[in-house]
Amino acid sequence: MIAPASQRFFNPVRQATISLVAQEKTDVIETPVEHPFKRLRNDVPRGVIAEWTVTIVLLLFGTTTLVQAFVIPTGSMEDTLLVGDHLLVDKLSYAPAGSMTKHLLPYEDVHRGDIIVFRYPINIKDTFVKRVIGIAGDHIRLVNKNVYRNGKMLNEPYVVHKTEYIDSYRDNFPGDPNVPLYQPAQDMLRNNVVDGQVVVPDGFYFAMGDNRDSSLDSRYWGFVPRENIIGKPLIIYWSYDAPTEQLASPNIGLDHIFDVGLHFFTKTRWKRTFNLIHGYDVEGISSISSPPETK
Repeated sequence: MIAPASQRFFNPVRQATISLVAQEKTDVIETPVEHPFKRLRNDVPRGVIAEWTVTIVLLLFGTTTLVQAFVIPTGSMEDTLLVGDHLLVDKLSYAPAGSMTKHLLPYEDVHRGDIIVFRYPINIKDTFVKRVIGIAGDHIRLVNKNVYRNGKMLNEPYVVHKTEYIDSYRDNFPGDPNVPLYQPAQDMLRNNVVDGQVVVPDGFYFAMGDNRDSSLDSRYWGFVPRENIIGKPLIIYWSYDAPTEQLASPNIGLDHIFDVGLHFFTKTRWKRTFNLIHGYDVEGISSISSPPETK
């Protein structure tokens, strides 16, 4: 899961805007009065108001249409993204291209290995971040924790496994569920499984977390619809070591404010600040031609 940082106390774009507005000083030049009403010394010229109005509108447009800030509240993408990483997300790249704008703006398709931010299919009020494992037409299968796509095992250097045991459904997928699944996942298993492999339909993606043993992903709630994708994370602008319970809520708690005020310098992960976030091309790196039978 990923939470919009605009709902939290730290948003550098918003803070910069507030700071600029607060620091603005307008010099009032006295001119000869040609009408019976005198302009007060504290009046602000209309031109200044218009300029700042346009500036604020452009900043708000940029932070809601082009780039948006989010915070990572859970560990499903560890160790690629950590709990407390604050991200700037590019909302332009995956936006639907218009007939004219597609020639002018850097739109692109969603690729295998991309990290995407999207509206959770089960509850679109929530926002998730996962890695794209399969696109339309891909055949996906897991055997003893290893992912096979189109019959070839993927070498995934970004994946971490934090449990040693093999789970019959999580690690050998698709199989008989051993936990309750959301309805879209049930539909996926019923309608999109061919020869023991999930086939990704048109207009959808199969996504998983890098913390593969602890990720609520497509195995449990089904495919990601194309229209749910918001964008892709670009950069970690701040990383703070805070627990999930302080970050998962859309509202900032006093305990988190106190914690940051007291430990800002010691709990900020300075080495992660301004780290760029990249997808990983997992094409053509397979060494095994077909998956073994599960036991």
